[in-house]
Amino acid sequence: MASGGASVASLWTEVNRCGQNGDYTRALKALTKILHENRDDVTALHCKIVCLVQNGSFKEALNVMNTHSKVLGSEAVFEKAYCEYRLNRVESALKTIEGAPEQTDKLKELYGQVLYRLERYDECKSVYTDLIRNSQDEYEEERKTNLAAVVAAMSQWEKAPLDDLGLPESTYELCYNRCLWIIAVIPGLFPSQDVTEEDIESELAVIHSQMAYVMQLQGRTDEALQLYNQVIKLKPSDVGLLAVTANNIITINKDQNVFDSKKKVKLTNAEGVEYKLAKKQLQAIDFNKALLAMYTNQADQCRKLSSSLQSQNPGHPRPVLIQVAQLCREKQHSRAIELLQQFSDQHPESASGIKLTMAQLYLVQGHVTKACDVLRSIEEFKHKSGMVSALVTMYSHEEDIDGAIDVFKQAIEHYQSEQPGSAAHLALVREAANFKLKYGRKKEAISDLEQLWKQNTNDIHTLAQLISAYSLVDTDKAKSLSKHLPSADTMSFNVDVDELENSHGATYVRKKAAKVTGENLPKEQGQGEIKKKKKKKKGKLPKNYDPKATPDPERWLPMRERTYYRGKKKGKKKEQIGKGTQGATAGASAELDASKTASSPPTSPRPGSASGSSAAPGSNVVPPRQQKPAASGATRKKAPQKKKKGGKGGW
Repeated sequence: MASGGASVASLWTEVNRCGQNGDYTRALKALTKILHENRDDVTALHCKIVCLVQNGSFKEALNVMNTHSKVLGSEAVFEKAYCEYRLNRVESALKTIEGAPEQTDKLKELYGQVLYRLERYDECKSVYTDLIRNSQDEYEEERKTNLAAVVAAMSQWEKAPLDDLGLPESTYELCYNRCLWIIAVIPGLFPSQDVTEEDIESELAVIHSQMAYVMQLQGRTDEALQLYNQVIKLKPSDVGLLAVTANNIITINKDQNVFDSKKKVKLTNAEGVEYKLAKKQLQAIDFNKALLAMYTNQADQCRKLSSSLQSQNPGHPRPVLIQVAQLCREKQHSRAIELLQQFSDQHPESASGIKLTMAQLYLVQGHVTKACDVLRSIEEFKHKSGMVSALVTMYSHEEDIDGAIDVFKQAIEHYQSEQPGSAAHLALVREAANFKLKYGRKKEAISDLEQLWKQNTNDIHTLAQLISAYSLVDTDKAKSLSKHLPSADTMSFNVDVDELENSHGATYVRKKAAKVTGENLPKEQGQGEIKKKKKKKKGKLPKNYDPKATPDPERWLPMRERTYYRGKKKGKKKEQIGKGTQGATAGASAELDASKTASSPPTSPRPGSASGSSAAPGSNVVPPRQQKPAASGATRKKAPQKKKKGGKGGW
């Protein structure tokens, strides 16, 4: 026994030394020997679990705790919850922490991490706030960092307003000094031989990715894309960072550079990504995968992904919008509208954006009235100034003036009850009055103009419009209102007439009178200026004009329309031109016609004649097709060639 006790004591000494040196593998060997001596040694079991956790053997450590759960009891609650957390069994870790008999500080720290992973940001914020308030140790800055991350996540994913973190003012200086330290260390790297430039770049990859995201939000997409690609080239070990960076590159590419997007989308499918990113981030990546399938003309894949997303998020409008976009690419607008209407009926809380898309599709098909009906059914937007403007424009395009006036009426009634006398209310009344006056509805414009004039009795323009409108309905009222118009004397402002006439945009400019010399002054007062008459120039007469002869009454008509026109006479030369070969004349062609010559011998032998039975050996007669005309005294002459002016060519 003594020797056994001495042996165990030496083993514990070995375990202590290895723990201080960080050699957990040798410590495990010593602990195995100790447990061989005493299988239920709680301290040895606890130390073994810690060594396994330090070596990253979370499954083995969890097996040890489950096997010796009765012996350990609540001794290793933190280690069990931590192993479950690291194995992405977040729900199990939450149950383990909540079932602990005592909530220690380290359990609260882990509890905050678990709540953050479960995206329960409000509870997580409360945990970290309590830890910062009630603890004072060297981990205070880490807790503040985690609290800042929680608030950032709340503002990013839950659109919650930013709260005052309650952090001391020294936090900025600490961060700034930390940055200065990094800047001082990066150039040389000689203070630490273990840190390489690649390690530093890997640590800074997260910062670079965030900087690129800010540039992307600012519209500096080229710079953001360059920085994103630098992060990808570094190949950081964080698969979550790679997935987010690749997804952001895809959003910049959109429907361009789809081959690069198809390469980048593979990075979003890495193992373990689902444990590194929030649900909203994973959801955004899945949406972009469906859109990329649409841009690459993979219709079936796009429908499959969007249908899966819709089943996972039944109330989210984006999967339906992706399906509608795919249907529109296939020219199935009617089917797309049916799908939008179906989703709008099932989920009225998300119907605003859906109905806007539906109205756009109706406009694409030319159904303007249907688009107006859909827009007017959106309670959230129908009284907004932009929506009123769009509806009035569309109704005017369809020449439905009553519909446009009704839009103005409903909007004015809404602001009359909600914001009476506000700038938006009066602006709507003004636009309604101008619209009615434009389309000749002066009687209907009276109430609007009266309301505007009562708000500002010094508005002369509105008063003039009101008098003009009353002049068609009630002349007495128009006369009584005209008394409120200012007099001509008060309206005569100090206006320089010459400057006004010479100003840009003047439609009429008075010509300045020419300077009058002393000789041209009228001799007597009251005598007007004598206007000089312009001398009329005599028209030119024809050269063969005979004043004694009577002019031709048909001289104003074209020559062909005159009664005495007989047409042009054909010249002799034109008659002599033949239609045969070049150089042939009419006389020569007649002489060469054998049918017109009585003395010409027959071209074929007559039956019964001796001369036609056979040809003499010395005869000059040849068959008709080979016979050459032999005109008596007629010779063929070559016609002279006519040369072009300035050229060497022939005809």
